[in-house]
Amino acid sequence: MLQTILLVAMILISVALAGVILLQRSEGGALGMGGGPSGFMTARGAGNLLTRTTWILAILFFLCAIGLTIVGNMDRASRSIVDADAVGELAAPPPTSSAPAVDPAAPAQPAAPSLQDLESSLSGAAAAPAPAQPAPTE
Repeated sequence: MLQTILLVAMILISVALAGVILLQRSEGGALGMGGGPSGFMTARGAGNLLTRTTWILAILFFLCAIGLTIVGNMDRASRSIVDADAVGELAAPPPTSSAPAVDPAAPAQPAAPSLQDLESSLSGAAAAPAPAQPAPTE
């Protein structure tokens, strides 16, 4: 929720910052509107207002960027990789107790049935019909 609010604020600040920058008087005669006494304020007053507005929007832009970085990283683990416990877990993972105990005297069984097992079960099922179930008596 906070990340969405900061993202919307970042977009609005970016658009406002671009607009304020384009409104400023151009030093090289490119995209700026220029200045003069015919504007809503004198050239000096408009320049000061636009300069201050640009500084404020730039500061808000960087604060929003830092805030988005912090909020985005809140979900990450707070444990460092160089912690003693973390290094111990990486070096020797703990044994799992859910694995069944292996009896060394028991014959080894394959992990999955082989193709021969499948063929023999299919040929045996086709040769021997299934036993008929008796009809229920009431």
